[in-house]
Order: sequence, then C-alpha cells, then structure tokens
Amino acid sequence: VGLIAWLVTGWLLALVAAPAAAAGLPMLLSSGPAAARIARLQAMEEWTRSLAGVLTVGIGLEQALVATLRSTPAPIAPEVTRLVARLRARWDTEEALRAFADDVDDSTGDLIAANLILGARRRGAGLASVLEGLAESVAADVRARRQVEADRAKPRATARWVTIISLTVLVILAVSGTYVAPYRSAFGQVLLASLLAAYVATLIWMKQMATGRTLPRFLAAARGGAR
Repeated sequence: VGLIAWLVTGWLLALVAAPAAAAGLPMLLSSGPAAARIARLQAMEEWTRSLAGVLTVGIGLEQALVATLRSTPAPIAPEVTRLVARLRARWDTEEALRAFADDVDDSTGDLIAANLILGARRRGAGLASVLEGLAESVAADVRARRQVEADRAKPRATARWVTIISLTVLVILAVSGTYVAPYRSAFGQVLLASLLAAYVATLIWMKQMATGRTLPRFLAAARGGAR
C-alpha cells in the first residue's frame, strides 16, 4: 500500500503514512473495549441472578455453583468453568472463589465473589436475596454504561466521517490536482507530516477522553494478606 501510494503521488511520506493509516485509523475510530466490558457485566448479572434462583431451591452453595455451569453466559463461561473445576477438585470454597475473582479481574466480579465468600462462611439462608439485589445493581450499571456508550458513539461517528472525507479529498487532490503540488518538496513533506501528526494526536486525545476509568479491585490484595 505504501509503495503504490508513493508511486501514484510521488510523496515519499506515503511509504509510511499509507500503511500507518490503514493499520491505525480503524483502531483509533473504533469503540474500543467498552462493548466487551458491557457484555461481561451483563453476563455477570445474568449468572448472579441464575445462581440466586438455584439457591432458592435450598441446595448448598457449592452445588448451586456447579448447577449454573450449563447456563453460564459465554463472556464469563471460561471463568465459571475453572471455578467449577476447582470445586470438583475439592478446593476450599473461599480459595476457589478468590481464584475466580482473579480470573474475572473486575471490580464487579470482586463484589460478586465477596458476597459468595461471606455466604460460604456464614452458610445463612439470605444469600439468594443478597445476590438478587446485587444482580439488580449490576443491571442498573449495565443500563447506565450502555447509555454512556451511546452518547460517546455520536462524536466518534462524526470523527469517522470527517476522517473518511478528509482522506478521500486528500487522495483525489494528490492524484489529479496541482493544489497539493507544493507538498512534494522536502519542506512540504515535513509540513504535511506535521499536519497529519497533529490530526492523529487529536484522534488519540478524543479516544482517551472517551475511555472510561476502570474501578480498582479490592480482593486482589486480600489473597496474600489477612482475611
């Protein structure tokens, strides 16, 4: 792509700019990992609600965790599979749940695991209602995050169309017009590189502003410390 762009336009800068744009622009203009995070949150909400429903039957926590394996949503299926495998290998329940929290590696996963750990310690009858309330809280978080992501998608779509139009005009002028002829000189190439770098920096800035901050985990330090 870079060689073809250089042969067509005569710009030495095209050797680097064309492949860099082909590789970098889709990443800068994409939605990033937000959609995957929301999917994982929704999966945790569905799994927690399913676990609460199984616990209402009156079986033990370990049996309930094993019973939810078949209905576990795909985004967290590997983590739940490892949790069930550890329980079947006769791991201590608390240790298995802490390992599960490490596998999920999310603050919401820590919250779910912490409630399950407390349920494993106390063996009370109120764990199902606690998990139902927790599932409602996670569901509200999912709805809020979806709304935020929908709002972020609007300026991202605008930036995507502005970029496509700008690149199209630039390519047409580079191939057929004399308007950009000064950019073929050495100074013009340096100036064009500076302008393109400034545009890319703006896209990076926009993507960073649209990236939400991940809440810190609270069970990570607890594994090696006091409990």
